[in-house]
Amino acid sequence: MTKIKYKRILLKLSGESLMGKKGHGIDPDVLTFFATEIKKIHDAGVQVGIVIGGGNIYRGLNAGDQGIDRVTGDQMGMLATVINSLALQNALEHSGIYTRLMVAIHMEEIAEPYIRRRAIRHLEKGRVVIFGAGTGHPYFSTDTAAALRAVEIEAQAILKGTRVDGVYDSDPEKNPDAFKFSEISYLDVLKKRLGVMDLTAISLCQENDLPIVVFNMNTPNNLLNLVNGEQIGTTVSNILIKETTN
Repeated sequence: MTKIKYKRILLKLSGESLMGKKGHGIDPDVLTFFATEIKKIHDAGVQVGIVIGGGNIYRGLNAGDQGIDRVTGDQMGMLATVINSLALQNALEHSGIYTRLMVAIHMEEIAEPYIRRRAIRHLEKGRVVIFGAGTGHPYFSTDTAAALRAVEIEAQAILKGTRVDGVYDSDPEKNPDAFKFSEISYLDVLKKRLGVMDLTAISLCQENDLPIVVFNMNTPNNLLNLVNGEQIGTTVSNILIKETTN
């Protein structure tokens, strides 16, 4: 039997990842695929928390361009994350997984309020817990919400699912010679401005010695292989590594 490396994780997904090939909104095929991949690790015994962004519906950072103040824009973004969370919850439950959606703002008719001890209890009972509405406060991204919730639920790692297979020194979709890191420190991520997560999220992970693994969520079995200890993607941690040049 394969020994699981991460028994409790926080999976961070972008809202944009739900668009698939549609270019906007939510692609049901992507939801089904994500649910299938999450079910694999759930069935393997991994306790799963999830934070998903809302960028496929609304990005608060773009509010100023539309004449909307930042606080209002961020609140609209929080609601967008709840829409995505509900969609993912529905897909997971159709795959046979018991779930709970917990949100940082009051909407009892839709979801439970976020309470740390209750969230941990849900995880211990084998339920996938989706954390919606970010931190509940403006000026904080869903990356920061993911880092905060991961620390609070005592996750062993944040697994950040993207469309690339790790962290590179430049955009691999634009530069075919981009160098991929198998491991990198939080400090080097900040120094090199690699954009893995925002400054607040990286700092929170660094202070709490919480590793971040960046991997390609669109590759079947990547998530399962990762929690089973295979070298997948890039691990960001407190390791000390030398500057790497091409």
